[in-house]
Amino acid sequence: MGAERLSKHVLLIGFGLVMLYPLLWMVSSSVKPTETIFRDPSIWPTETDFGNYAGGWTALEHPFHFYLLNSAVIAVLAVAGNLLSCSLAAYAFARLRFPGRNLFFAAMLATLMLPIHVLIVPQYVLFSQLDWINTDLPLVVPKFLAHDAFFIFLMVQFIRGLPRELDEAARIDGCGHIRIYWRIIMPLSVPALATSALFTFIWTWNDFFSQLVFLTDPELWTMPVALRSFMDGQGETAWGQLFAMSIVGLVPIFGFFLAGQRYLTQGIATTGFK
Repeated sequence: MGAERLSKHVLLIGFGLVMLYPLLWMVSSSVKPTETIFRDPSIWPTETDFGNYAGGWTALEHPFHFYLLNSAVIAVLAVAGNLLSCSLAAYAFARLRFPGRNLFFAAMLATLMLPIHVLIVPQYVLFSQLDWINTDLPLVVPKFLAHDAFFIFLMVQFIRGLPRELDEAARIDGCGHIRIYWRIIMPLSVPALATSALFTFIWTWNDFFSQLVFLTDPELWTMPVALRSFMDGQGETAWGQLFAMSIVGLVPIFGFFLAGQRYLTQGIATTGFK
């Protein structure tokens, strides 16, 4: 039995190293001279050049923290919008009875099958008519309108697992739907809210396509769009600086994940009520 468990652990560690190799290679490449990055595929550099970090930080029109701040503003607003709007929509679907509820819920789930490439053109036309292009509004306002069906569905399933007796007891005490939502449902839904916040932050922080389409002014560029500026179609790409700034851009994601992983595990493993 001990040998079997040991072999499983060795196998899992081997798969883990295979999955981590691209990240380790990028970390290694961020401290290699640019001319040796693709000549030396090992993850242990024979030559080091920590100047990639200093050079990459100041290589663009603005210092790199300028683009990190732009990304942070959009990501924080997106998290706030999703938590507020999606939790309200989820409460309505999970606790209220109204005509067409099942039809609306099915239509919402159907939107999960629509790829962003299908939606981006009508969205661009709409936001252009609203004169929102080259502002943060196309990336933020939809989050306050329950735009992400995935998080609504996640919260609906979580809220449905909470005993309805809690709602009934609150109504006896004179609470309406707003107070039940705010004082009963939301405190018990912290794991689901934390899971939604974590995924929203990661997806928004890493979003390149939407931000590239709506933000063409360099003053509004976010971190993913700024990283694209290190690439040159004429073969003069600063790979060392690109990888160095990519590592810098990953730090907030790791920090946010480590801060919320306890709630993430709880949200996946439990029904939210003990």
